[in-house]
Amino acid sequence: MQSNKSKQSTVSECRIVDIRKYSDSRGYLSVIENSIDIPFDIKRIYYLYMVPEAARGAHAHKELQQFMVATSGSLNVTLDDGTNKKTFVLDRPWKGLLVVPGLWRTLDNFSGGTVCMVLASEKYEAEDYIRDYDEFLKYKNS
Repeated sequence: MQSNKSKQSTVSECRIVDIRKYSDSRGYLSVIENSIDIPFDIKRIYYLYMVPEAARGAHAHKELQQFMVATSGSLNVTLDDGTNKKTFVLDRPWKGLLVVPGLWRTLDNFSGGTVCMVLASEKYEAEDYIRDYDEFLKYKNS
């Protein structure tokens, strides 16, 4: 079921979140838990790596929320709500980006060796994607 909230969402609702981290002589451990550190239950995890000099993303989701973490390396995530754009730099494994539904996203400027882990609120559903920018603008303005 499609919500009107995603049609009204803005880039200002997205933010960098500090991930809990613990350290001792053995190194660091970071923890992300459902509905505690992120405002949704994780239903899918995937990660991007060995990305050539190209952009990823170039789509929006109607319902899916995401939490993105550069577990190594760095990348830029540009979010677009149809009116405003904002670029976030992910370059620390203890910082993640919370992305609300209803935003166009582009991932680029991957450094060598980057691994970007994405925690998603829903399983993959092709119907949730908007892959054409003009269709995205129509969706936001409907």
